Amino acid sequence: MFILGTDTSNYTTSLALIDENKNVIQRKKLLPVKKGEVGLRQSDAVFHHTQQLHKLYESLVSDIDATEIKAVGVSSRPRPVDGSYMPCFTVGINAASVIASTLKVPLYEFSHQEGHIAAAILSSGHDELFTKKFIAFHISGGTTEAVIAEPYGCGFALNKVASTLDLNAGQAIDRVGVMLGLGFPCGRELEKLALDFDGEVKPRPTLKGCDCCLSGLENLCAKMYDNNSSKENIAYFCLKYIEATFKAMTDKLLAEYGRLPLLYAGGVMSNSIIRKTLENEYGAYFAEPEFSSDNASGTAYLALRKYIGAK
Repeated sequence: MFILGTDTSNYTTSLALIDENKNVIQRKKLLPVKKGEVGLRQSDAVFHHTQQLHKLYESLVSDIDATEIKAVGVSSRPRPVDGSYMPCFTVGINAASVIASTLKVPLYEFSHQEGHIAAAILSSGHDELFTKKFIAFHISGGTTEAVIAEPYGCGFALNKVASTLDLNAGQAIDRVGVMLGLGFPCGRELEKLALDFDGEVKPRPTLKGCDCCLSGLENLCAKMYDNNSSKENIAYFCLKYIEATFKAMTDKLLAEYGRLPLLYAGGVMSNSIIRKTLENEYGAYFAEPEFSSDNASGTAYLALRKYIGAK
């Protein structure tokens, strides 16, 4: 038995199969971004997803009998709130609807954010989080926020309690990376540069209550670049600034809501420098890198839970 998950985010086309033992097969591909640019228009994202999705699906199911797919899950919107919408998710919805109707199996819709959190739970092995309240950070190019997650049905209800007031963390990383001549998305290359820096930095994050401001980081890195700081120094400062920001946000949230379990999800959270500090400081839970970036594995896992719960 397999459950199919589909996710068409702003930067990655992703499909996944999960079986009843939670074994996962993934297929995903970044959307092409021209060198020197720091993102995609939604119309371009829709076009590239349309070009890529059917090829990934053909590869994913090439070695299985498609009749073994018993349900389909899809990311239909960015966040689980009214009015949350991005055109790129319509590509996934349309494909998932056709597959589900052809196979005559149920179709389950979730948000992209729920999928990220579920992928981190799946990867970290902490299924107990489906039974208790916890704080989850969703940190990516399109989102920088913290939510209180509580058990709800086969998944969880999410209540936003903190967010960025300007740039998302992934946007800041990509803008600094492109300034340094790196390819988009810039996270992995920026991390490699940062790991080659052996000095110290003293970032001072900007918070308003539990919310953060990250636009100043881009300006600080630009000033370092103009002053001929090394690329390694700038990369390290950028990542340590973001790390310090999340640490400050976490401290404020724990003070306000109590010592709840902590989970960090999203592509930015695959960074080893940031992860090491937050794991050591809080004992927080993280996804492995292949489950951190935008992917359909979490959506497939939520659909598996819902399918089993509905039987």
